[in-house]
Amino acid sequence: MKLQQLRYIVEVLNNNLNVSATAENLYTSQPGISKQVRMLEDELGIQVFGRSGKHLTHVTAAGKEVIELSKQILAKVESIKAIAKEHTLPDQGKLNIATTHTQARYALPNVISGFIQKYPKVSLHMHQGSPQQISEAASRGDADFAIATEALHLYSDLVMLPCYHWNRSVIVRKDHPLAQLKRLLTINDVATQPIVTYVFGFTGRSELDKAFAAQGLEPHIVFTATDADVIKTYVRLGLGVGVIASMAMDAELDTDLVAIDASHLFDASTTKIGFRKGAFLRSYMYEFIQRFAPHLTKEVVEQANLLRNQDDIDKLFVNVTLPVR
Repeated sequence: MKLQQLRYIVEVLNNNLNVSATAENLYTSQPGISKQVRMLEDELGIQVFGRSGKHLTHVTAAGKEVIELSKQILAKVESIKAIAKEHTLPDQGKLNIATTHTQARYALPNVISGFIQKYPKVSLHMHQGSPQQISEAASRGDADFAIATEALHLYSDLVMLPCYHWNRSVIVRKDHPLAQLKRLLTINDVATQPIVTYVFGFTGRSELDKAFAAQGLEPHIVFTATDADVIKTYVRLGLGVGVIASMAMDAELDTDLVAIDASHLFDASTTKIGFRKGAFLRSYMYEFIQRFAPHLTKEVVEQANLLRNQDDIDKLFVNVTLPVR
């Protein structure tokens, strides 16, 4: 049994059983991968993958267990390499972050700027995507950290730590009737308007839908996007009123828009940062986490990393007052 064989079966699964795509991603040949997978199956005496002719059709029951253990073994191998680098090159390495546009554009710039100044020899890469893409990137090891708000059930194999709460604002053009409102905004006020907001599954969208459902209302959503800047563009065009994260309003660039506080209408959302369970974190990784969320000290993160399930991790923060953005 070789590490290369374990890596191949994991990557075949990551590429939806497409051996050609796996070979392309690993810069090797399709016959070479197929041969190594067959050799591993012969050695184990089981089939990892079911087949129809030359095509892989599914992962067998035994194969699922083998692949899960293979992921853990490969993760441990990466941890061993990280330990070595921590001792030989403590201020050098890579940091890959997977997150959404809103986090990348509004929550992370100051954190990253300060981090790069302190660790100029760390190569930092940011990958933006949907919650599912973010969780998959972290699970595969393509990202060291996942930073997300929505669809946290996708992150079952990660340690997810709460960073901060955030609220929403309704944004309108200055000539919009809601901009002249002298009383507290109501959910009915918003329900009567065409709404421009996030795609379902992005940036706390579920809290918006729940707020309307609780009042027996159906939001008139005319346009959705994954990007707060795109939402603001269409609000400017008069397509509707926007519902976005309050932190996505730029005091310098968005002077033509009016932001109306909606924190009393929609429950606050919580952004979390996650990493693979049992992962060895470099010193600069602990530093990044604490820069993003000061209450997440190295000691707290290490304690969370030792716990077996997310419920136990969440209990660590029951009495912690998170900042609000």
